[in-house]
Amino acid sequence: MNHRLNRILQGIFWILVYLFLTLLPVLVMFLPPRPPGREFIREFSVALGFVGLAMMALQFALTARFKTIKSPYGADVVYHFHRQISILAFVLIVIHPILLFVPQIHPVSILNIFSPETPWRARFAVTSLIALSALIGMALWRKPLKIEYTRWRIWHGILATAAVAFAMLHVLGVNWYINVPWKRLLWAAYSIFFVGLLFYTRVWKPWQLLRTPYRVREVKAERGSSWSLVAEPAGHSGMQFQPGQFAWLTAFNSPFKDAEHPFSFSSAPAADGSVRFTIKELGDFTRRIKELKPEDIVYVDGPYGAFSIDRHPHARGFVFIAGGVGITPMVSMLHTLAQRNDQRPLLLIYGGKDLESLTLYDEVEALKERLNLTVVYVLENPPDGWQGETGYITREVLERWLTPQRQKDQIEIFICGPVPMMNAVEGVLAEMGFFAGDVHSERFDLV
Repeated sequence: MNHRLNRILQGIFWILVYLFLTLLPVLVMFLPPRPPGREFIREFSVALGFVGLAMMALQFALTARFKTIKSPYGADVVYHFHRQISILAFVLIVIHPILLFVPQIHPVSILNIFSPETPWRARFAVTSLIALSALIGMALWRKPLKIEYTRWRIWHGILATAAVAFAMLHVLGVNWYINVPWKRLLWAAYSIFFVGLLFYTRVWKPWQLLRTPYRVREVKAERGSSWSLVAEPAGHSGMQFQPGQFAWLTAFNSPFKDAEHPFSFSSAPAADGSVRFTIKELGDFTRRIKELKPEDIVYVDGPYGAFSIDRHPHARGFVFIAGGVGITPMVSMLHTLAQRNDQRPLLLIYGGKDLESLTLYDEVEALKERLNLTVVYVLENPPDGWQGETGYITREVLERWLTPQRQKDQIEIFICGPVPMMNAVEGVLAEMGFFAGDVHSERFDLV
């Protein structure tokens, strides 16, 4: 209980920090000295602009992978918040000029950045808004537009940097609400903070990864068009991770190329620092994993995530619900429990198309001999004579196996797999009365 309380308190602390940094520019704006004779709608517009800009700048902190910030929530929750708050910031920033145009405080012609009569502060604002619009559009429609992930990440970073930089120049150019040195100091601090985050994410972090490479030990074919990549530290002690966590993997490129991808560990923490990822062929990068050879160099940035049994040491048992390659963090946790000779009751519900597509099936079967583990396979296309569950992981399946011995407040439930499956299972568990705090999911469909 102390672990959970500490995480709750940490989570509340970081939320308060975020709110303070978001609202600080508005608080400073209303402190004297203030420009006289300004209409309410103008000042309201400026306040929305300041809040939106602060949110934009803080987005870099949310994606900088500071483990202390993400620890109370989990990386997927932080990235989901990052996505939603980006849309809110965009709306606030768009409303900011609209409130000035409706009462004709400024003419709409000021948006023409090519007109010699348009002041530079307006040109900076329009350029920032164009960059931000492109940023939001590419994030929302990356998949329909079929923009390759690595290319999208590069442009995402470029557009985000341009949007914040030009917005800062706009604020400095307007100068109405930062007309005293100590107010300028605030925006100087935000600018330094922004530049510092860029340096950390684009220079310092890649340089650290370059100094701690991993050497490929083995690449092994698995069921379900998947490959297990085992890598060991090259000249360093490796990392300590909790079973179920994930890391960002860079292969075929330098860490400076911004070509990394997130994958769960599929192994238990090892004494020699080696790590294993089991990766399904789903895209350009994942299809190339089989091309890696022993002695090739890869880079591993981690660990991240709150999806781990180690965050719930007092649970009386665990339930794992997996679909497809979502089995990988479950196997990591099961291997760890086996190493510890942990005999708490465990239930794994694993859905897939057929037996041949169940990644790491043989390992799951072997783990049954070492653990107090019940495994339920749910197959869409079962073989002849199959006596197990068929179809999908439905409410009927869950009600059959989540018996009274596995009731709320007694167990921790972990879900990982395709997003539709996770959404459906989470909804069913809520209807069955399971406490949301006991249900944990891991999503990698971040954009």
